[in-house]
Amino acid sequence: MAAVPVFPARCVIWFGQPQASERVALAAAGWQVRSVATDDCVAIGMRGSDQVVGLLDLRSMVPANLARLQALLVEHRHMKLLAILPAGGGAIPAALQPLLAACVETWTAPVALGCIVQRLQQLAGDPQTPVAHGPQHLIGDSAVLQVARGAIRKFAPVELPVLITGETGTGKELAAQALHALSPRHARPFLAVNCGAIPAALVQSELFGHERGAFTGAASRRLGLFETANGGTVFLDEIGDLPLDVQTNLLRVLQEGTVERVGSNRPLAVDVRVLAATHVDLEQAVERGQFRRDLFYRLNVLRLPMPALRDRGSDIMLLAHHFLASFRDRHVTRARGFSSDATLAMERFNWPGNVRELLNRVQRAAIVADGELIGAADLELVPAQRAMPQKMLHDARQVAERETLLRALRQNDFNIAACARHMQVSRVTVYRLCRKHQLALPELR
Repeated sequence: MAAVPVFPARCVIWFGQPQASERVALAAAGWQVRSVATDDCVAIGMRGSDQVVGLLDLRSMVPANLARLQALLVEHRHMKLLAILPAGGGAIPAALQPLLAACVETWTAPVALGCIVQRLQQLAGDPQTPVAHGPQHLIGDSAVLQVARGAIRKFAPVELPVLITGETGTGKELAAQALHALSPRHARPFLAVNCGAIPAALVQSELFGHERGAFTGAASRRLGLFETANGGTVFLDEIGDLPLDVQTNLLRVLQEGTVERVGSNRPLAVDVRVLAATHVDLEQAVERGQFRRDLFYRLNVLRLPMPALRDRGSDIMLLAHHFLASFRDRHVTRARGFSSDATLAMERFNWPGNVRELLNRVQRAAIVADGELIGAADLELVPAQRAMPQKMLHDARQVAERETLLRALRQNDFNIAACARHMQVSRVTVYRLCRKHQLALPELR
């Protein structure tokens, strides 16, 4: 197996104290952040191949030890320096002039965080054309998505399995493509398969291949997914649907790096990185005996949770405009934007289908809309002012459930077995509902 190349680290030496949002945004763009107290500058350890940018943060204080700071910059001549000036401008202290002379440019605070990230990428020599299927294809600026982007950049160079979790439609395959695009295997194949979409009788053959005559209809040898992707990445979507016997063979791939074609007992070496995704709780599947515990531990080395669309705030409208613009590039439509009632409806909708549902609704609305602005009705969403907020709806259901349970208990003199027959549920369910609604049976009796 060829040695994995070591990529130079990208590091921002922040002279001062960055805010949490600044750390998250820089991490999402692939930059490590090291903060150095301006009044206690110490030596900075780094490799000569690292890409390092210094950022002098003057928003809170002026460095007390300027001589030491200057010595650090001289010591690390390859470090470029940026500076942020405090809000309101003001005269620059004379002692700072030699430092500011070394700056690539200076700004007046507050500075747009996106501008800092963009300028850092330019200083690092990033190509203008984005990497195909990179993390920039995960569109959005929300904090939760920034965290996911940062994790992708951390996990991509590491030759370990990644388990991508999240609800249906949250972009798990896009995340897998980004992991592959940023990995040392980016020039090799990326093959994806939906484990739940393959008939059970064909799963072994699809993943591991088969020999001629291995079963009825096997007229010739067939290479499986792992052999075809040799040297690259395999993405197993909905891995929770994989049959137990196939899980055993997948465990062999992860442990030994070998596969056996159906109809053969000769192991074949394969070099693949396995990425897996699921929308189900694999821990619960393990407890139910539906998923192998040892396979779960093998896959769950690095975990990448993808956020639900309802948790991404302003990303909803950003994505909606992006999908509409993309649709307009490919089709003729009068729709050019969204009305205020459509915007409110989308912002308050729960989006059970996440990004995939938003894409489908926007495309359908762009076709059926009669005017230039898409309305809530075109999106088949109830206008926000008439929709019951999700929390109110949830609370109402909980109150109704509790009252129904109490009524059934009283009608049956708090006899659990009789109450269960009355409600047509199991006794275990009645006990669970009592715990859920904090009903103390001894006191009620």
